Amino acid sequence: MNTMPPQFTNLRLLFSTTNPSFFLSSFKPNNSITKFNTKTPIKPYPLFTCLSQRHTSKSFNPNRKISTSNTSSLKQSEKMVGEVDESKKLGVNVGFNKKRAEGRDKGRPKDLKLKVRRLNPVNTISYVQILGTGMDTQDTSPSVLLFFDKQRFIFNAGEGLQRFCTEHKIKLSKIDHIFLSRVCSETAGGLPGLLLTLAGTGEEGISVNVWGPSDLKYLVDAMKSFIPNAAMVHTRCFGPSPKSDKALLENPEKAHDQIKLINDEVVKISAILLRPETNGLKEELALKSSDISVLYICELPEIRGKFDLEKAQALGLRPGPKYRELQEGRSVKSDFKDIMVHPDDVLGPSVPGPIVLLVDCPTHSHFQELLSAQSLVNYYADISEEKRKVVNCVIHLSPSSVVNSSDYQKWMSRFGEAEHIIAGHQMKNTEIPILQSSARIAARLNYLCPQFFPAPGFWPLQHTNGSNEGTNLELCKTISAENLLKFHLRPYAQLGLDKSGIPTKAGPAEIINDLISEIPEISDAAKQVSQLWEGEEEDAGEGITSMESDKNITEEPWLNQNTLPRCLEDITREDVEIVLLGTGSSQPSKYRNVSSIFVNLFSKGSLLLDCGEGTLGQLKRRFGIQGADNAVKSLKCIWISHIHADHHTGLARILALRRDLLKGLPHEPFVVIGPRQLKRFLDAYERLEDLDMQFLDCRHTTEASLASFESNYNGNLDSYEQPNENKLENSLFSKGSQMQSHWKKGVSTLDSNISYPIIKNLKEVIREAGLENVISVPVVHCPQAFGVVLKGIDRVDADGSLVPGWKIVYSGDTRPCPELIEASQGATVLIHEATFEDALVEEAVARNHSTTEEAIQVGNSAGAYRIILTHFSQRYPKIPVFDQSYMHKTCIAFDMMSINFADLHVLPRVLPYLKLLFKNEMVVDESDDVEDAVTLAA
Repeated sequence: MNTMPPQFTNLRLLFSTTNPSFFLSSFKPNNSITKFNTKTPIKPYPLFTCLSQRHTSKSFNPNRKISTSNTSSLKQSEKMVGEVDESKKLGVNVGFNKKRAEGRDKGRPKDLKLKVRRLNPVNTISYVQILGTGMDTQDTSPSVLLFFDKQRFIFNAGEGLQRFCTEHKIKLSKIDHIFLSRVCSETAGGLPGLLLTLAGTGEEGISVNVWGPSDLKYLVDAMKSFIPNAAMVHTRCFGPSPKSDKALLENPEKAHDQIKLINDEVVKISAILLRPETNGLKEELALKSSDISVLYICELPEIRGKFDLEKAQALGLRPGPKYRELQEGRSVKSDFKDIMVHPDDVLGPSVPGPIVLLVDCPTHSHFQELLSAQSLVNYYADISEEKRKVVNCVIHLSPSSVVNSSDYQKWMSRFGEAEHIIAGHQMKNTEIPILQSSARIAARLNYLCPQFFPAPGFWPLQHTNGSNEGTNLELCKTISAENLLKFHLRPYAQLGLDKSGIPTKAGPAEIINDLISEIPEISDAAKQVSQLWEGEEEDAGEGITSMESDKNITEEPWLNQNTLPRCLEDITREDVEIVLLGTGSSQPSKYRNVSSIFVNLFSKGSLLLDCGEGTLGQLKRRFGIQGADNAVKSLKCIWISHIHADHHTGLARILALRRDLLKGLPHEPFVVIGPRQLKRFLDAYERLEDLDMQFLDCRHTTEASLASFESNYNGNLDSYEQPNENKLENSLFSKGSQMQSHWKKGVSTLDSNISYPIIKNLKEVIREAGLENVISVPVVHCPQAFGVVLKGIDRVDADGSLVPGWKIVYSGDTRPCPELIEASQGATVLIHEATFEDALVEEAVARNHSTTEEAIQVGNSAGAYRIILTHFSQRYPKIPVFDQSYMHKTCIAFDMMSINFADLHVLPRVLPYLKLLFKNEMVVDESDDVEDAVTLAA
């Protein structure tokens, strides 16, 4: 019997290490990593407390050089922690990972080879399954999984595919091929994130084939700017490029040839290209890769008839391996007769293999090409039987505007008894959240505090401003796609639809009833939260008394100590609102999407700060289908902090939608501000589809750069003087600064000439939005990483007094640094990353992120009125670890949290109630679960 006290349960860890003294050194009070914070020194944890903390022990790595205690570790620690600089004057003394900041922390490149698997067509399990990404938000194309025992094929990888697989625990490490029906943001928006996580899976990563029409290689080339292991992507382009197909104009029938892609033991996959109908050479040459669509045909081999044992014995065969060879279609020599025995001699009649078609016909113009595709003739039911191939299932990814047309329905009927699955966007699907875990959290937060969490998690049809377009498909067998709907292909006895895997639907009423049963006091808490907005002092006082009487909620003495800033006096609910669309880091999880912040200026427009994968879907969840479209149309500019994929891979989808929404309407040129590497990605991507945007390097929007442009502009573009490049070097990374990056060059003269008209346009646009400026601030994370300052225009009150404009500062990803503190002086709101809890400072330093306490210290040093913490590690699935004792002006961010400036005075008072809502949630290190599910590992 184990009599060891509970606090010693992990004592064995101490003695299992090969170097106990080395292990102990990490917890010594004088460890170099604890020196980074002199204002509030980190208190070293007692040894056994550290060992028994489940969420901290996993992150400890005894092989990491920065945690050793010998002489060499001191040198390494000096490199990691860096020198103490002028930040002391601002009250912060921090360390950082210099190699990471300079981009010199790249690991050894992996030798990623294609997987080779032994395939067995006999007794295999196979099905196609609808992966319902975007079915509720209608922002991206659903994906389709073709499953075999030892192979996985995915058709389309729209935004949110990783998060979807995490939600539904779909583990797909055997993914071999990804097929795109079109090369555009709608079908490929999730590809960068998916490839990044596949490349990081295991020791060697996972290689994958990506198939698509014509210029797919441009998409992969574009991603090389931020996917370090680009070699793991094996690009398989097929068909001619849209602009290099003069031969097709001369021989148009070749355009519809069936292109064979895969032909192995278990499946044959081929493609037919669909080009929109054009009028003449001019329109033909104007086509882009995103205009080309693909119809995929998946054919399983025939199922051989039953083996006749009596016939085999009569032909002189003894039982043994020759029986199997005959079953696999190979002829053998008889054991007792001088004859060859063929499979047809001993097998019954064969059953043709199942056939599945995946049709993406985006427009009526593509449909005309589909009708004339001669390669499809043998798959129609109205031809002679000897030539006919029986189609069992047709999955339609086409939009409802095409599917509902009478001509399309007549074409569908030509496939006879095939089952048709309508997987294109249908308004009725908006009622059913695909990401049920996040919808559940949103509904609970909305019940507790609808003022900060107005998104209900569920959108009834009447709130979507769309009609429930019912299809009247009576000419053939049709079913509307549902999430995780299957069509079985093998074994043959199960051929057909399977709805058993479709998730059960829980409505908001059921979720709230479960919440009240789980936390009975939440009903009173919701009433107390509503009283925080009451104007009468008496009501507010009663609410506080009630709250103090609840042992689960503690009213802190500092909650009434904040004086309202002058800029918030007479502020209205139609001035500014901050909507946190994504508050997680690295990769999407069940409860938190990756970084994105929507700054709503209402009638004056809006801005996006960072735009991680799934941003458009989050806008749809927050504002509804039509409301999100209006939000995208209202955007004045998008600002991107740095090149890491979790901050910008949703950008192309937003830009493409904005282009479509404003097509044919007069509108201002749209500006994207970001790091220089992002321009290489966007330039390459625009070869696939037009994004209708202008790019501006963050370096051109630093305070020094903008001042230089102003001083050199004399009111006329023609008289613009070339800037002094010395003025444009930023202070953080200029020569002599103690926190330096490898990019020390200023802005070149050529860049200045190109950027000046864009800056001029940007200034006009943001002035119309009520902003004085958008200023980028260099920070310490990776090369060309920035924070940003949004400054509202000063106004005059009713008495004629000047009221200073509000100020929003967003840190991006960073270690605490003096430049950001200086830029945040007097901020109305500081949105600061807090990736790690305070106990994981070593991890924060190594990765150039901030801890919770460090982020709050930055805000305190800058005198910020309110601090919003975001970008939490996915090891904190619902609510991060924090010490409430220093949260007097701070709040924890959640996805879809909407903070109106008229409510800023209430913001910290809500935090105790949020803790109550999550009081039963254990802080669990879900990194393994997240890694397994999100990287599609089986």
